[in-house]
Amino acid sequence: MNSDVEIAGDPLAVPHLLPPVPAHPSTVAGFAGLARTIAADRASWAPLVRYDAATRWYHRLRTGPGYEVWLLSWVPGQGSGPHGDGPSSGVLTVLDGELTERTACGERALGAGAQRVFAPGYVHEVVNDALEPAVSLHVYFPGLTEMPMHSPHALSCAPAERGAEASRSPLPG
Repeated sequence: MNSDVEIAGDPLAVPHLLPPVPAHPSTVAGFAGLARTIAADRASWAPLVRYDAATRWYHRLRTGPGYEVWLLSWVPGQGSGPHGDGPSSGVLTVLDGELTERTACGERALGAGAQRVFAPGYVHEVVNDALEPAVSLHVYFPGLTEMPMHSPHALSCAPAERGAEASRSPLPG
């Protein structure tokens, strides 16, 4: 260790040395990070949440170049039905409570903080099987334009999707 070397001033004060800040996420990891950042800012989304016993409640929280962010609430027993998300990829993040994702591979319980990442063509069903309400955040890129419904036997279990889970270790659906 050379204690004779000192850096004069604050290197972060020299903007031309810093990498440019992306205008919006451009990778799956970037969109998952965006979802985690929004999830961590509870004060920005919690006051907006509503619970509707008749239907799933949803609210478009944010849009950006080529993506949308949706906030959804689920009272016990509510579900999306088996569906795909058209040409959109997505990141589902559970904010409060617990949701169950059903695919042809089986069921997966998703507690607060859990994330699922999926590609176009992925067919799944999301349900609140718990006794308490749940809240989730969904990022779609490109923005969600369709949500085709499927029969239960059409649920996906593609090998590429198995490793697509990011863990903390619908219209919007």
